[in-house]
Amino acid sequence: MRAAVVGSGGWGTALALRLLDNGHDTLLWSHDPRRAAAMSSSRENPRLPGVPLPEGLEITGEEARLADRELVILASPSFPLRQICGRVAPFLAKDAVLVSVTKGIEAGTLLRMSQVVEEVTGKPAVALTGPSHAEEVARGIPTGCLAASADRDRAEFVQDALMADAFRVYTSPDIVGAELGGALKNVIALCAGVSDGLGYGDNTKAMLMTRGLTEIARLGVSLGANRETFAGLAGVGDLIVTCTSMHSRNRRAGILIGQGKSPREAIETVGAAVEGYYAARSAWDLSRRQGVAMPIVQAAYNVLYENADPAEAVTALLRRQRRAETEDAGWL
Repeated sequence: MRAAVVGSGGWGTALALRLLDNGHDTLLWSHDPRRAAAMSSSRENPRLPGVPLPEGLEITGEEARLADRELVILASPSFPLRQICGRVAPFLAKDAVLVSVTKGIEAGTLLRMSQVVEEVTGKPAVALTGPSHAEEVARGIPTGCLAASADRDRAEFVQDALMADAFRVYTSPDIVGAELGGALKNVIALCAGVSDGLGYGDNTKAMLMTRGLTEIARLGVSLGANRETFAGLAGVGDLIVTCTSMHSRNRRAGILIGQGKSPREAIETVGAAVEGYYAARSAWDLSRRQGVAMPIVQAAYNVLYENADPAEAVTALLRRQRRAETEDAGWL
C-alpha cells in the first residue's frame, strides 16, 4: 500500500515508522520544508531522540507528493488542523482513506477532529485514538489503539494497515465517544498534573481521574456516544496513561502550573502542543451548550483562562454539595 502521514511531530513520525515496518510505501509530510530537509539529512526527529528514521521513509514538504496515496493519516495538532487540511486537500486521491489521530475539539465550532477533516476535505475520516505515547510506539513497546468509524470497512482497513505484534488495533463504530474520550482526557491530565505540582498524593489523583471520567462520559452520552466506550481504550485507557506518565505534555504542564507558573509559562516550558489547554475551553463551551455539569472542567477553565488559584480551585471542588456517586443510585 502507498501511505502517507501528514504531520512530522512525534506521533506522526511514530505512525509513519509503524506503516513502514508493515511493508507499506510510506511518506512523511511536514508543513515546513526546512524541517523536512533537516529530518531527511539527519534521519532523526528531534521529538524522538535516539530513534533512527530508515532510508526507506521518504520525508517531504511538498503537498503534491500526497497525490497517489491510498491511506493518509492526519497528525497535526488540533489548532492548525483546519489549515493543514486545506493545504493538502487538493492533492488527496479521490478514494484515499483518511485517518485523524489528532485529539482535540476545534475552538469556536466545537467540532470533533474527524468532523473538521470531513468539512474541509469532503471525505470522512476514521479516528485512531487510545493510550499511545509516540516515544513508546516508535520503540516498538506493546501498545493498543482504537480505530473508530461508522463505516466498518474503513475502520478495518486502518486496523489491517497498522496491526503488528507490538501494535494492536481494535475497531469501534462509536467515533463520537472515541474522539471525545481522546480530547477530554487531556483536560483531566492537566488537572492531575496540577494536583502533583501542588504536592497532593495518589488519593487525590485517583479521585480526579475517576470523577473526571464521569464528566467525560456524561458529556459524551449527551452528544450521542456510547457510555461503554469510556470504559475502554479511548476512555479509561487513555486517561490512565496521560494522567500518570511524564511522557504526557499535559501532565507536565499541569505540574508546572501547580508549582506556580502561569499557563502560558508552563506551555512554553513544555515546548510542544499542550492539547488540554485548548480542550479545556472547548469542553467548557460544550458543557454549557449541552447543559451538562462538569465541575472539574469548570475548575480547569477557571485556572487556565480566569487566573484562578489552583489550590483554591481544588478547595472549591471539595466543598461542593454532597451527593451520591451515581445520579441514579436506585434508593427509594
